[in-house]
Amino acid sequence: MKVFMLGWEFPPYISGGLGTACHGLTKAMNDLGMEITFVVPKPIESNLSAHVKMLSPLQCRSLGSVPEEQSTTEFPDLKNVTIKTIGSPLEAYTTPQYYEQKIEELLKQRRNVSDPSQDIELAVEKWLRETDEQIEHLAHEHYGGDMYSEIHRYAASAVRLAIREDFDVIHAHDWMTYPAGIAVASVTGKPLVIHVHSTEFDRSGEHINQMIYDIERRGMHAATKIIAVSYLTRNIIITRYGVLGEKVEVVYNGVEQNGDGRTLPFNKIGIQSNEKIVLFLGRITMQKGPEYFLMAARKVLEEMENVKFVMAGTGDMMHRIIEMAAQMGIGHKVLFTGFLRGKDVEKIYQMADLYVMPSVSEPFGIAPLEALNYDIPVLISKQSGVAEVLTHVLKVDFWDVNEMANKIIAVLKYPPLQLTLREHGNFEVRRLRWSGAAEKCRNVYQSILQKN
Repeated sequence: MKVFMLGWEFPPYISGGLGTACHGLTKAMNDLGMEITFVVPKPIESNLSAHVKMLSPLQCRSLGSVPEEQSTTEFPDLKNVTIKTIGSPLEAYTTPQYYEQKIEELLKQRRNVSDPSQDIELAVEKWLRETDEQIEHLAHEHYGGDMYSEIHRYAASAVRLAIREDFDVIHAHDWMTYPAGIAVASVTGKPLVIHVHSTEFDRSGEHINQMIYDIERRGMHAATKIIAVSYLTRNIIITRYGVLGEKVEVVYNGVEQNGDGRTLPFNKIGIQSNEKIVLFLGRITMQKGPEYFLMAARKVLEEMENVKFVMAGTGDMMHRIIEMAAQMGIGHKVLFTGFLRGKDVEKIYQMADLYVMPSVSEPFGIAPLEALNYDIPVLISKQSGVAEVLTHVLKVDFWDVNEMANKIIAVLKYPPLQLTLREHGNFEVRRLRWSGAAEKCRNVYQSILQKN
């Protein structure tokens, strides 16, 4: 089976759980013998990808320079996977109406000619040229970088790439790739599967961005099937976006097994040898509940002195949270590491005595699985999808900072509880592997293709 996969990030470009999920799922599909063409908008730089073999890397388009090309990247451990990177500059600007007009023009060409591939390619080239002309004009006016235009230009480039590829199904990850998925499905006639890792309601609560919501809703209704990462997310899709339940399948995320289990040497910078470490690892943004973590931390520190709280990650609330810690008088007890990658993530897990995920709305949550994989006790909010599949963890409502603090203290003070959570949690996480998620995705593909 051949899959044309659309994603926004892939190692080494990872800004959060989405990139981790894309890599884990793709690697597992590769092991099942599925052929994947994975399309990402950002070229992978050689200095950031020592584990990546680059094949004929070509320069991507910049304003007014060379014609846009695709570059191909090969991962040695992913023999059935080809990574295609395409130019999608932030400076580009197209409105949703302009994008829809161009897709309609391509559809007309597809309907009106017997062998439309060449004409469609010419039409896409014309679309891209017109977009670049519009870029230069608007860049001198009042538009700066624009995420929506990048999404739409990515869609046009994906269509150009897709008409040269052979595949059975399209798989689009999260809202930024939905316009590309719709466009590719419209032009090629192949079925579209969208993978919902989060929704605008998870990211923004009730104060949603209407344009993002509209893109999400259009993608959900255009898709043949929807994969949700949890029943929590499935319920949001059905109730908030008006999608029939029979269209939505739940496929839980997984986690990659640790290597040989050896502990890496490290220094606890700024942490005394007798201090316990409570870890928050994730984006420091409203969705992840960092302020509730700090409020619980203050209550813990009223009972215990020998505790440090480590917040690993970045986000739009980072400066506010740093100021909040200082105002609470616990700034000296809270360490901010910034965004961590690779071995640094491994080290921070090995340092931790407890991992806490106090998310306000978490569609799934891969980090708790990673923590359990490193034998770290875990405390998660009940408002998370991963709470559906984990039993041997502590759970609390994100807003109940008193109970959160009580459970943190219990883990840190009572070694038998910590030991029980470590042993049973690690055993439990062994069944949540990406191989199972890949098999379920393949079953979704097969059910669609059998109907066609």
